Amino acid sequence: MNLDRTTDLAANAPVNRDETTHATHHPDDRLVLALPKGRILKSAGPLLKKAGIIPSSDCLDESSRRLRFSTNNPNLDVVRVRSFDVATFVAQGGAHLGICGADVIMEFDYPELYAPLDLGIGGCRVSVAQPVSDSLEEDETRLSEIRVATKYPSITRRHFAARGINADIVHLHGAMELAPMLGLSRVIVDLVDTGSTLRANGLREVETIAHITSRLVVNRTVMKTRPQEIASLIASFRDALTTP
Repeated sequence: MNLDRTTDLAANAPVNRDETTHATHHPDDRLVLALPKGRILKSAGPLLKKAGIIPSSDCLDESSRRLRFSTNNPNLDVVRVRSFDVATFVAQGGAHLGICGADVIMEFDYPELYAPLDLGIGGCRVSVAQPVSDSLEEDETRLSEIRVATKYPSITRRHFAARGINADIVHLHGAMELAPMLGLSRVIVDLVDTGSTLRANGLREVETIAHITSRLVVNRTVMKTRPQEIASLIASFRDALTTP
């Protein structure tokens, strides 16, 4: 998927910014925006406000047990899901659009997803890391296989295959930094922000696979079946990116 593609679809679409209309709609008629839990959710709050989308007050409260929230737009609800699940919810039609890290888009590469906007939030990187005492850089040219702990098996296999190395994947969902010290893998591939967790566990970053930001993703079928509504929301987010 080309993450940098943009569309003219929303450029001339009317944007409905009437926040006072509260007409009754059947829940199944509402568009659903999927938001990722965690650090991206905090960054998304100001962006949503600039886009004219105001969710229920507890939506951005991580302690809330609710998962679906109404907004000031009677045609739009928000759901809060695991960051790694946003792409699946949107691709499978459970949500119509969402805010999703580029790492997740790269990993699943769903053909049903369209990513019209880079939202510029949640900046980090997918990187290879290894124990400080290891010397992968010296050995890489002679390796035919390497064991890697990661929650990104597809990204990892593609990365090492480009170097002629088969990645033997240990698929983990957390505590990746433990894998090398416990003998599960030689290296890890994981999201890195400041690198402090790596350093605290005796690891160092040796290669950046991709720089990551969060994208607005849309279900392609919904773009065709509800083009005006989707175009209006895309335009709202585009405007928010240029609002000081």
